[in-house]
Amino acid sequence: MSRCEGAEVFALQVLGQSMAPEFEEGEVIVIEPDGALHDGSFVLAQLDGQWLFRQLRRAGTGWQLQALNPAFAARPLPDLGAVRGVVIQKARPGRRRAAKRYV
Repeated sequence: MSRCEGAEVFALQVLGQSMAPEFEEGEVIVIEPDGALHDGSFVLAQLDGQWLFRQLRRAGTGWQLQALNPAFAARPLPDLGAVRGVVIQKARPGRRRAAKRYV
């Protein structure tokens, strides 16, 4: 996957438990590549060759990627250029009423 700037909205399936309990394994997240970033946004980032779905948090004068599950360590973010998109919605497949928007 390459840089998504100017790309269309896309969807991914959540794997693992790093973002539980807000995002459970198997849910589908919708990502806006050009979405506005702010402290607390849920983002998709590429860091050290890895794709990470985390919460963007302010850390002093910089930023970090924070998992919601405390079993996963926060990762410092050198700059916001590593962020590839902002989560704008989630849904559980087969459960239309379980959808939630984040913008």
